[in-house]
Amino acid sequence: MNARRTLLIRRRKAVGHSQESLAAALQVAVSTVARWERGESDPRPWQRPKLEVELRLSTAELDELVPGASPSERGMRARSDGGLIDGQPKHGDVVTVAQLRRRVYDLDGRYDHMPSLSLLTDAAQALGQIDVLAEHSRSSSRRELQRIEATAATLLGQLVWDASQRRDHQTARRYFEQAERAAREVNDPVAEGHALLRNSYLALYGEHDPVKGLRLTEHTAAVATGASDVITGLAQLHSAEAHAMVGETRLCEVALAAAETSFGHVADTDAAARLFSPVQFDRLAGSCYLFLGDHHRAERFLGTAATATRAPTKSRAIVLGNLSLTYLHKRDLDAAVVTLHEAIDVVEANRGGGGLNLVSDAVRKLRSWQSEPVVRDIYDRVLSLMTATP
Repeated sequence: MNARRTLLIRRRKAVGHSQESLAAALQVAVSTVARWERGESDPRPWQRPKLEVELRLSTAELDELVPGASPSERGMRARSDGGLIDGQPKHGDVVTVAQLRRRVYDLDGRYDHMPSLSLLTDAAQALGQIDVLAEHSRSSSRRELQRIEATAATLLGQLVWDASQRRDHQTARRYFEQAERAAREVNDPVAEGHALLRNSYLALYGEHDPVKGLRLTEHTAAVATGASDVITGLAQLHSAEAHAMVGETRLCEVALAAAETSFGHVADTDAAARLFSPVQFDRLAGSCYLFLGDHHRAERFLGTAATATRAPTKSRAIVLGNLSLTYLHKRDLDAAVVTLHEAIDVVEANRGGGGLNLVSDAVRKLRSWQSEPVVRDIYDRVLSLMTATP
């Protein structure tokens, strides 16, 4: 067997696909996937974009595993009916839909690492193109477009809310509800659950309404149970935080235990696997104990989360913000200042609204130490952060 095809088999297994599941995702026969892997045939040009998505590869990486299209074939693809009219796609052929899906997934993957304002225009344009395509597509393409719409609308809601420093609840909720409708149309409980989960964040962290947030997280878990252990576990984690916000320690810990169980069942084949990180449990458990006033446990969980990854993500900024608040509650100024500097470093890189809000909360708690030189340094950095053009 050609060595490149051996690598193709390894990649398929690494992302959790069997031949049968990959064939189903690509809407081809199992024998077609088998022929690709034996080196007897190649994916057609219009199948490659979707294959890239399923194998989580770039175009160049897929070309390393399976020979790509020739330059003339690429030119034919670029001039095909999947082209654009006045910057908009003509109709929903397979190549155009696959390329649009890849574009939305790429934007979604960049959310946690980049300023939301830098992604807003592209995300809005993608959602607009989905609407145009849906008007001119066959029913099979339209269903696929609705799946992409659910992802794009959820992403756009996240971006709007984050870019507004978690203030524009109304616009974000409108996009999340659009995503929920699109997901229900195609009976996709994972996409619906993700949109519902994001909607719960508006209630919990924007409107500071844990009762409403708990209703949404419990509904999310009910929708996702049996479809995605990732979404179910995340919903249970945020249910735990809702209980913590109102001081319900026992119910909080019951929900944390349920989340830990769900995460223990997560498989690579979970449709929401891209949303899962082993750090999430420690991050949310630490936040729960911070709300409950158990600062020793909060420090333990948040410290573990903070050391687990050094990537300057929006999630890390939230961990560091909560950890600095924990140190301040414990009257450990030195540790709080060091952690706040780290948090500010991350927020400067990605402008995450959640991290910025927590940094602001920590700064307000520094007032009793405001004469200290190290605190004045923090004030200067936060002032620069607030006045900088995002």
